Amino acid sequence: MPSPAFPHQYIDRISGRIVDEQLIADRTVSFLYTTLRESAPVMFRALTSAWLSNLLAFCRYDLPGPSRHQGALAFQRLNIDPQECLEPLSFYRSMRRIFERQIRYWQCRPMDDDPAVVAAPADARLLIGSLAGKSSLFIKEKFFDLEELLGRDSRWPCFFAGGDFAVCRLTPDKYHYNHLPVSGRIVDIYEVDGCHHSCNPLASVAVASIYSKNRRVVTVIDTDVRGGSQVGLVVMVEIVALMIGDIVQAYSRRRYDDPIAVYPSLFVDKGCPKSLYRPGSSTDVLLFTPGRIDFLPDLVANSRRTGVQSRFTDASGRPLVETDIRVRSPLARRRRPPLTAALP
Repeated sequence: MPSPAFPHQYIDRISGRIVDEQLIADRTVSFLYTTLRESAPVMFRALTSAWLSNLLAFCRYDLPGPSRHQGALAFQRLNIDPQECLEPLSFYRSMRRIFERQIRYWQCRPMDDDPAVVAAPADARLLIGSLAGKSSLFIKEKFFDLEELLGRDSRWPCFFAGGDFAVCRLTPDKYHYNHLPVSGRIVDIYEVDGCHHSCNPLASVAVASIYSKNRRVVTVIDTDVRGGSQVGLVVMVEIVALMIGDIVQAYSRRRYDDPIAVYPSLFVDKGCPKSLYRPGSSTDVLLFTPGRIDFLPDLVANSRRTGVQSRFTDASGRPLVETDIRVRSPLARRRRPPLTAALP
């Protein structure tokens, strides 16, 4: 297992630069997931429980703090552009307000309206992969076990066996609204109970299939409907992490106006806000049915890029490289059917 001194790097999608990630509380997470997990498992389970996660979130995001945690200085420290925000700087008097900020996404997060393009669901660090053994992006059970992720009693895992996936890791400085990656009709939405593990790469390395163990909301979208994206069934899994208290479903067709809960039979539009994490760091996982999408070439190239130090590796020890992406930016494209499909 890598030590806290071992750097974790990702690729900035816009510039192509390799960036060192400044991981928050890295030594604390290392102690929690190595020493404490092995020597005091009861205490470890308590520290990753819902009640303690909520308590830690309250202490960090709601208690009054020094001025450096508020307003312009906090935005500067977290490298957040206040001009993206809907509210003036004077509104952000707590870390919770900064974390749950709304932005002018229709201006600062433009989206490709081509219905064949799948959009990124969040501002996040992205890993792409495949559950198909013949794929060059094959990664099996590294971050999740499919049946466990969707729930042992779920009827959906069989639809995604051998399909493609995207893991979107939201760090605490990120904009924490999730947006719809596709257009289609909701056919199922349910919650799976679980823990509140950290999404620090150290935790992901220490605990196998970590995203299958945290509390999560599973949303299944049928895109093969009129007005849909025509990429088959798509699953969006919203996963809590340490200091995430809640996942608030707040779908809005126009900006953030009149938010409603997501429910079966609801038609949703690509790029619109779907939900809000409150607060902390968190993860989205997208699942695609086999053979329906291709990830964009730059993301595939980044995932294989050499010379990047990553704490994520595949079974052979090859680094798995993340790309820093923006919500609503192009993630994948609908796969064209083979030419033979049109022949009589």
